Amino acid sequence: MSSTLRFQIVGEAFTKRPVEVPNRKERPSEFFAKYVFTRQKMSHYLPSDIYRKMCDVIDNGAALDMTTADAVAAGMKKWAMELGATHCTHWFQPLTEGTAEKHDGFVEHDGEGGMVEEFTGKQLVQQEPDASSFPSGGIRSTFEARGYSAWDPTSPVFVLGDTLMIPTIFISYTGEALDYKAPLKKSLKAVDRAATAVARYFYPDVTRVVSNLGWEQEYFLVDEGLYAARPDLLMTGRTLLGHDSAKNQQMDDHYFGSIPMRVAAFMKDLEIHALELGIPCKTRHNEVAPNQFELAPIYEETNLAVDHNMLIMSLMKRTARKHGFRCLLHEKPFAGINGSGKHCNWSLTTDNGILLHGPGKTPLDNLRFVTFIVESLMAVYRHNGLLKASIISATNVHRLGASEAPPAIVSSFLGKQLSDLLEHLENSSDDELINLSGKQTLSLDIPQIPELTQDNTDRNRTSPFAFTGNRFEFRAVGSQQNCAAAMIVLNTAMAEALTNFKTRVDALIADGMEPMKAILRTVREDIKTCKPIRFDGNGYSEAWKQEAARRGLDIETSAPLILDQYLTPETVEMFSRMNVLTKAELEARNEIKLDTYIKKIQIEARIFGDICMNHIIPVATRYQTQLIDNVRKMKAILPADEADRLNRPNLSLIQQMGEHNAFIVENVERLIEARRVANRIRDGRERAIAYHDTVAPLIEAIRYHVDHLELIVDDELWPLPKYREMLFIH
Repeated sequence: MSSTLRFQIVGEAFTKRPVEVPNRKERPSEFFAKYVFTRQKMSHYLPSDIYRKMCDVIDNGAALDMTTADAVAAGMKKWAMELGATHCTHWFQPLTEGTAEKHDGFVEHDGEGGMVEEFTGKQLVQQEPDASSFPSGGIRSTFEARGYSAWDPTSPVFVLGDTLMIPTIFISYTGEALDYKAPLKKSLKAVDRAATAVARYFYPDVTRVVSNLGWEQEYFLVDEGLYAARPDLLMTGRTLLGHDSAKNQQMDDHYFGSIPMRVAAFMKDLEIHALELGIPCKTRHNEVAPNQFELAPIYEETNLAVDHNMLIMSLMKRTARKHGFRCLLHEKPFAGINGSGKHCNWSLTTDNGILLHGPGKTPLDNLRFVTFIVESLMAVYRHNGLLKASIISATNVHRLGASEAPPAIVSSFLGKQLSDLLEHLENSSDDELINLSGKQTLSLDIPQIPELTQDNTDRNRTSPFAFTGNRFEFRAVGSQQNCAAAMIVLNTAMAEALTNFKTRVDALIADGMEPMKAILRTVREDIKTCKPIRFDGNGYSEAWKQEAARRGLDIETSAPLILDQYLTPETVEMFSRMNVLTKAELEARNEIKLDTYIKKIQIEARIFGDICMNHIIPVATRYQTQLIDNVRKMKAILPADEADRLNRPNLSLIQQMGEHNAFIVENVERLIEARRVANRIRDGRERAIAYHDTVAPLIEAIRYHVDHLELIVDDELWPLPKYREMLFIH
């Protein structure tokens, strides 16, 4: 790209005006879920008996018969067509981290040479998308194309543009899950069953426990023209080269700062669309890094929250382009500044409104609180390596361990008050701690745990799994990842921990121990067992890495090796026992994750080599030639001594550029050869390890020299937009 075009792009980007956003006069509550088939709309468009049946299906898991499905489809079609819909699609979440959809029109032949609008229960409930081109991890051969998508009635349908969107699961012809939603729903069922059984020790009227999720979506915006001028951003979502801007985030002036006018227009437009689609957007603000922002909704049931997060990421990208931006969801699009995560706030709530991770006002409530806190820690302790595997990727690995993100060691921060409480319980005896009066009254010989509605602990930004008052915040999830992957592991691990807990408590009760005493004794045992996962210190320190290894926590940092956690005997046993994923499905997911890792590094290496050889080296050589020409001309017109003195700076630059150029050219060849060698490895795990050990490090080594050339080469010649041009929206 010529320097003239580059500066034209930069100038146009800096002067681009905001897109006009409609000034909605209605309050958000008046247009919230306008395009969602809510229960209110169901009651209006469905016959009363069909509506009651659908509520039973949604609330109690009742079977959906085809007669009911036909009636529901007719009502949905009428509602959707009134909103301008002409098509429908099963909207699902394959193992690509994105969503998928195939649109079919509401049309059929009428038998008389014309067409009629038609949408049947069969089309609503099940479709047969081609499964051959989606990742299957060896479950299906390429020539075996059949797969099924099946409607998830617990996630409401919605209209997007001219299409009725139907959230679905996606399975193979032989029944294995090829998506995130199917195992997520199974994990939610498992934790519901296990948590309900334990909650009934304290509240016998509990009939259901719901997993809640509140995600915080971080993202970057960059001007579309500058994005288009960066092949690395286009192909990989991150800048593979680029020297630090003199000013980036070191002044702390972007965080919670005044939102730039163009960005505010984008945010307003995005929020209007999101609210119309039933996504309860609550919070927006500038994040720490320049051009980085955050959006967060009100907490929802986990299955719906995951659907809404997948939808919001699509809306963000679409809306950004309307405003002359590109939305970057890569975890580390720019080196040297903060990356983006998706903090997942997780909790459990009973059907009668009790927040199981929240302290209460009675001793019984607080024993329940301690029980669910400790069993959450047990889940994380037993499967800390698997939790890390659920969020590791070729992209998120750049963020983990950096100064703004959790380290690649999973631990839990509780804060001083809760840590002191667990220490007290651990070191106390049964007789010292409890005084039973009847079967339901418990008096603890410790100060009552206060309500934590106002935070009474500091926050620890280095903790991947921190307690924050009435919930845990899993901070290691990557910004572009489907948070279902982490929620599947977390809810399944919690189900396993609670199931084991109940088995041991029931055994003590069967031996004649009072129920509350049995609970407290089992809790005390688990406090001691899971103690290694508790850490309130600096997660970045070298001392913690050594201490974590001593405690037996997973400290692996190589992504391919971390993914081994999906196939350990403990993982296979847990998922099988909880009826969430089979061994074959786990093997498939492991293979897909390894293959995705390989392809992402492969694409980065290919585009990086292309940029080096076709953009950087020619420009650096051209500038070096100009300097050489200048040296020769100086020698021609000046006395030898004077020319030598004045040519010294240019000669130094010429030499530096020669060394940088030589290193780049030589190592791009090594990079190509390293790819060739890795690609010849047949085993997927070994190939991924080769890409991690030989290909990825070469990219970083070469980048050092490219970034130094950027500081030397004439700015007018440099072919790519620089960080100082991309990181500040005006």
